[in-house]
Amino acid sequence: MNKKIILIGAGGHLNSCLEIIENNKKFKILGLVSKNKILNNFNYKIIGQDKDLSKLRKIADSAFICVGQITNLKKREEIYNKLKILKFNLPIFFSKNAYISKNSDINEGTIIMNHCTINRNVKISENNIINTSAIIEHDAFIGKHTHVSTGAIINGDVTIESNCFIGSGAIIREGVKIGRNSIIGAGIIIKKDIKSNSVIK
Repeated sequence: MNKKIILIGAGGHLNSCLEIIENNKKFKILGLVSKNKILNNFNYKIIGQDKDLSKLRKIADSAFICVGQITNLKKREEIYNKLKILKFNLPIFFSKNAYISKNSDINEGTIIMNHCTINRNVKISENNIINTSAIIEHDAFIGKHTHVSTGAIINGDVTIESNCFIGSGAIIREGVKIGRNSIIGAGIIIKKDIKSNSVIK
């Protein structure tokens, strides 16, 4: 029997998540949790808002956060903490088209999109987005609630702390540390450590 799951969020990032989640035959999507009342692009109904999560826990064991992370670095963390308090199961989803080393460590609530490469000894913490065609090289560490965007390259031994956004096509040089709550813009090349709460565009 398929496990029942609810999806949190109904914005553009949901489209990308659905591509991966629908291909996982272990879960049945019951509906979406969102403030939006009208949706034209999805085949799933909105069955509640964030305030309804405790009620929805009675009909679904699992939940997944389909909220992107660009301007509000704390939103995914806030939702994650609510789901943990309610003891939802937070599965890991990954594309069949991704390469994921068997020697990597990927934690709950994370999604690995199409054509990503996750190399040996990578650790990816909870509730992360590793978006289409991103590369995470050997021995890199990705903290919680972080979004590594499309085509970004995270080289070996890089540390990215929690609540960061790494923009499309950004390149992080080997051994660099990105402090928490930082935003790295699209196409930026980072060659030295970045302090927490930085915005590099």
